[in-house]
Amino acid sequence: MERPLLSLRSTLVFLLAVLAGAAAGGLTALAGEGTARSLLAGFAAAGLAVPFFNSLISCEDRPAQSSCPAPVSTAREESNG
Repeated sequence: MERPLLSLRSTLVFLLAVLAGAAAGGLTALAGEGTARSLLAGFAAAGLAVPFFNSLISCEDRPAQSSCPAPVSTAREESNG
C-alpha cells in the first residue's frame, strides 16, 4: 500500500490555514476592498495561520520529536503553596 503524501496532522494544519485565508479574503472583499487587496489579505492570513495551527495542534503521537511545543505549566504547579 502506498504511503500518503501528507500526514493527517499536516493535512489538518493546511486545511485550517486555507479556511482562515479564505475567511480573511472574503471578509476583506465584503468590506469593499478590491480584488487584489482581498487576495493579499487572504494569502497573508493563510501564511500566518500555518505556524499558528502547527503549534496549536499537539504532537501526541510523537513525544520524542523536538519541534513540538513544550507543555504549558499551570499556575497551581508553579506556586509554592
